[in-house]
Amino acid sequence: MQQPIHLSSGNLIADRRFEWARDREARGDLAGAADLLMQALELAPQFASAWFALGGLREGLGDRDGAIVAFEQARAADPEDRHGATLRLIRLGCLPIASMPQGYVRTLFDGYARSFEKALNEGLNYRAPDLLFRAVETVHAGRRMKFGSVLDLGCGTGLAALPFRPFSDWMVGVDLSSGMLAQARRKGLYDRLIESEAVAFLADEAKIGARYHLMLAADVLVYLDNLDPALKVVAQALASPGQIAFSVETHNGDDIILQETLRYAHPAAHVRAAVAAAGLKLVSLDSASTRTEKGVPVPGLIVVAGH
Repeated sequence: MQQPIHLSSGNLIADRRFEWARDREARGDLAGAADLLMQALELAPQFASAWFALGGLREGLGDRDGAIVAFEQARAADPEDRHGATLRLIRLGCLPIASMPQGYVRTLFDGYARSFEKALNEGLNYRAPDLLFRAVETVHAGRRMKFGSVLDLGCGTGLAALPFRPFSDWMVGVDLSSGMLAQARRKGLYDRLIESEAVAFLADEAKIGARYHLMLAADVLVYLDNLDPALKVVAQALASPGQIAFSVETHNGDDIILQETLRYAHPAAHVRAAVAAAGLKLVSLDSASTRTEKGVPVPGLIVVAGH
């Protein structure tokens, strides 16, 4: 899903060399591309996009130390870290697991908003909305399923909200990306849409006493490392009774890992512990894949928890 971005250096010649470098890279000439990027950086030393691209090329050429230097320079040149250099440094083992830069997440999804649904549905066999709906439906088997207020965390274009809208009196969507919110607005599913980081929004809602009967988080927590802080504020803003249904990617190890896809994978044990630490009751936890990558199902978990 990650799309390359180009933040202009402000120097036309440097920008041109950057584009030539991208062309060389596409043709498989990594060394030639790296040389062109160095030329661009001589003209514009604070050219964040060139530093980031150079880091990727050096990594591809087996120059780990050089890649680290380049990614560190990219991060210094762009304090928002819109390219996600921090994540590449984590992958290289020189930074600990940490929260993703908001600038990176916002830029990623703003750039992806218009093609988001087509890519998920046609290329990745995306199933998270359906899986979450089935999980919640199973919990309510034999009972009327109706929610007074629903909060869709990281709502994106509204895919997760779609199956739940007929069962919801009031639906709120929150997302960090204005581009995603613009797409969601066109669907007319939400009574309220807010541009905000999800955990910060939840904390603010809890402070004013807002309570939601159902929260959804479809492929949102994959962009968080430790789930404890998020689930604790979920618990504070969740009505009693109330539930949260969410998906995560997982693996068989014991630790939270940042995958090659630059999404976090959470072991089932961590999910269970985070749910318990938040004071929530685990209702269901099922293994399921919400998408495929390169034709291979990505291991995942579908979780329902609540008061």
